[in-house]
Amino acid sequence: MDIHEYQAKEVLSNFGVTVPRGALAYSPEQAAYRARELGGERWVVKAQVHAGGRGKAGGVKICASDTEIQDATEGMFGQKLVTHQTGPEGKGIYRVYVEEALQIDHEFYLGFVLDRSSQRVMIVASAEGGMEIEDISADRPDSIVRATVEPAVGLQEFQGRELAFKLGLDASLVQQFVRTLQGCYRAFTELDATMVEINPLVVSGDNRVIALDAKMTFDANALFRHPHVAELRDKSQEDPRESRAADRGLSYVGLEGNIGCIVNGAGLAMATMDTIKLAGGEPANFLDIGGGATPDRVAKAFRLVISDGNVEAILVNIFAGINRCDWVAEGVVQALRETQVDVPVIVRLAGTNVEEGQKILAQSGLPIIRATTLMEAAERAVGAWRNDLSQGVVVRDPGASKSLEAAS
Repeated sequence: MDIHEYQAKEVLSNFGVTVPRGALAYSPEQAAYRARELGGERWVVKAQVHAGGRGKAGGVKICASDTEIQDATEGMFGQKLVTHQTGPEGKGIYRVYVEEALQIDHEFYLGFVLDRSSQRVMIVASAEGGMEIEDISADRPDSIVRATVEPAVGLQEFQGRELAFKLGLDASLVQQFVRTLQGCYRAFTELDATMVEINPLVVSGDNRVIALDAKMTFDANALFRHPHVAELRDKSQEDPRESRAADRGLSYVGLEGNIGCIVNGAGLAMATMDTIKLAGGEPANFLDIGGGATPDRVAKAFRLVISDGNVEAILVNIFAGINRCDWVAEGVVQALRETQVDVPVIVRLAGTNVEEGQKILAQSGLPIIRATTLMEAAERAVGAWRNDLSQGVVVRDPGASKSLEAAS
């Protein structure tokens, strides 16, 4: 789960990280008022979206008066900010963060991530801040320094001092830098984060080490331990399909294709998507309904997939071990009877109670296309998507169920 910059700064400041003074605003008038509250002569107005590259896309403006702030924010509110991270669809701007403008002497990059190879928290830092880490890695790979943290003892001060010297920080700033590292590390570990990024981390004109920008991502599976973090979720920044799925306990990732997938198990879901592409189609989603696929859960999955207007065929692929094929079949029949489904439905069942499941599908009287293997199911789904009559899969009326059974 991602959070906004202003939220990340609030979280990090509670762990001792120094951040600029700022305030949130939901309208141009409120943004101008926030600037007057902060005082000073110049302010930075930042669109709050879950994406990087905001400055290049016009989502960060430096203003020197109330009029400039209102003009800048009027061009932001209600608009879509399109960056290299959002894709062409962009992210909606519904709030802005007004922050005091600082004199900056130097910019650094600082990030905390989970390194799977070492199974440790890794600190990544660079003296070339203010740009994406991918660009830094490509243009100045020698400027990147790394350190891993031994979980048994945590981040040690000597590691922070080593990083500070490698980055060329003045000796008078080392202790501030170490304190920032320790605050970020504590926030990372205590809140089950998967990423903390400060870009840029700056040395200000008054010789302070300040987090000028901040991003945090959290492990969604651990949010039950941190309800105060879960409350920071902003659904307006999420794919609505993925948001609905998360609220229903389903693992869903929206894609660009036309064939909706309902599968149990992440590995089988990946194999199903690969097979659809091998058959010449494009999957519309990744959807893992999990091991305990009750009829109600399957019906929820159907309604979720159907809500995607790009879906032109649905492939249900279940290998029942923990769950049962008859439960899945009941869920499919329930969903088709309760929900208007105007696209072909292809079902492949295997495993526990497969005969009972096939019987439920055959006796339902519904236009369900059945398959026995994954490849066959994928080919029939692609054929149905293409409206290929030679595949024998374009069936719209329940009376054709016998021909379907013969074809499968």
